[in-house]
Amino acid sequence: METVSLNDPTTVPHQEWWRHAVTYQIYPRSFADANGDGIGDLPGITSRLPYLRDLGVDAVWISPFYTSPQKDHGYDVADYCDVDPLFGTLADADTLVERAHEVGLKVIVDLVPNHTSDQHAWFQAALAAGPGSPERERYVFRDSPDGPPNNWRSVFGGPAWTQVDDGQWYLHLFDTAQPDLNWRNPEVGDMFVDVLRFWLDRGVDGFRVDVAHGLFKEEGLPDDLTPRKPTDSMVEAPATHGPMWDQPEVHEVYRRWHDVLAKYNGDRMLVAEAWTATPESMARYIRQDEMSQAFNFAWLLTPWSARGFADVITGTLDAVGLVDGSPTWVLSNHDVERHATRYGGGAVGLARAKAATLTMLALPGSAYVYQGEELGLEQVDVAPEFRQDPSWFRTGEPGRDGCRVPIPWSGEAPPFGFGPGTGQPWIPQPAAWAALTVEAQEDDPDSTLSFYRAALATRRTFATTAGDDVELLDPSTGSGHRLGADVLAFRRGPVTVLLNCGTEPVELPDGEVLLASGPVDRTLPPDTAVWLGQER
Repeated sequence: METVSLNDPTTVPHQEWWRHAVTYQIYPRSFADANGDGIGDLPGITSRLPYLRDLGVDAVWISPFYTSPQKDHGYDVADYCDVDPLFGTLADADTLVERAHEVGLKVIVDLVPNHTSDQHAWFQAALAAGPGSPERERYVFRDSPDGPPNNWRSVFGGPAWTQVDDGQWYLHLFDTAQPDLNWRNPEVGDMFVDVLRFWLDRGVDGFRVDVAHGLFKEEGLPDDLTPRKPTDSMVEAPATHGPMWDQPEVHEVYRRWHDVLAKYNGDRMLVAEAWTATPESMARYIRQDEMSQAFNFAWLLTPWSARGFADVITGTLDAVGLVDGSPTWVLSNHDVERHATRYGGGAVGLARAKAATLTMLALPGSAYVYQGEELGLEQVDVAPEFRQDPSWFRTGEPGRDGCRVPIPWSGEAPPFGFGPGTGQPWIPQPAAWAALTVEAQEDDPDSTLSFYRAALATRRTFATTAGDDVELLDPSTGSGHRLGADVLAFRRGPVTVLLNCGTEPVELPDGEVLLASGPVDRTLPPDTAVWLGQER
């Protein structure tokens, strides 16, 4: 696919690198395995950095690789300043950062401040010290002789409280092995400033902040009166409300972190995983003295609908505009069903996934891509005996394992070049993935991988020069014909974008086809998006 140059990026004044970056999320267990144990690791990531450079992304976000018992696959941290032997060593982390910078990629690491592992030295000291001790004040312990202190539920299912041998209860909004920290204790904030500095000194370019809307809980820990189903997850709207989420005190934490990062050169950044109720509450996290960005989950949660996408664009840009912020766009990650499946699966699901991606990449701000989506991977129905997500064990629901299956690189059978071993990796790969490996797709101009490479290359030519204004177009175009209510149409700088969410093809307006998510002629088929440039 040919890349068309639209603007000269060299004429644009300096902008922080993250404002228009495309960041590729790496789930370390499932990206690349260097030592053959069936689990991905840091040397495996390092070996594949040239692939990511050639894909055309600007940065990588790496999910946790810290010392951990792996009860929640790294989101239960026992030591924030070391690497779990499962993934390698601190020297391997340093090599990864150095090599990424050599090939032109920024590195964002995951930070988990809401809770630690129950194996963290602080929690072990709290258990040993007993009720009323300073050690217990680092976590949320409560006396309650008649049962749990309140009615809060874990995101992973079941009560959010566990009783210890001396009768006290501790809070865990996630797994029992993930006790929540008490952010009203100054020791906690000081510890995380030290963690930030540890990794900034090693050269990382930013942090993705896990459960950024957690940390503080409402004083007094009142009962949660939000209507919920027993199986509600944090991804679902009701779980963004309640006395345990989005308390105003969290913003003081991020103001302090902002000041820490400002003392380092290179435009270091913070991006919040904040599941909030509205675009406006999301935007509060990216005020000028707080975080750089927050994930815009409204785009991910929107059903296949031109009107729905238009509303998200308008709501997002209006909200971030109030704080002079930078928007983000994302369709998949390690916690949600892959969007090719979410949009219907099969040929239709893949067509819609590519169309939604092309539309997203034309918008101002940053885009986040989850590993394997560039190969067209769908959600895998993992057999019960191989499921490892803690939410599966607490709720009986399938959980998140289906989007975490190790990605295929080459060959005709598992492990598809994932590592040097010959057996299945830690979650088995489907045999049908033989047609979806990087090797099978990289020389095919019609493959999903080639589409992503072309889209990212073309995006780079206008991402920083097209401005941040988006003009949503009326169904009637300048050429006089109607696109219809099922077509999303907008203009950003020199690019006009059309996304057909309907069931009938529509006539294309005048313009040069820069790139399309599927075959187009004079019409735009259903489930297809196109970028149009000005006629020459």
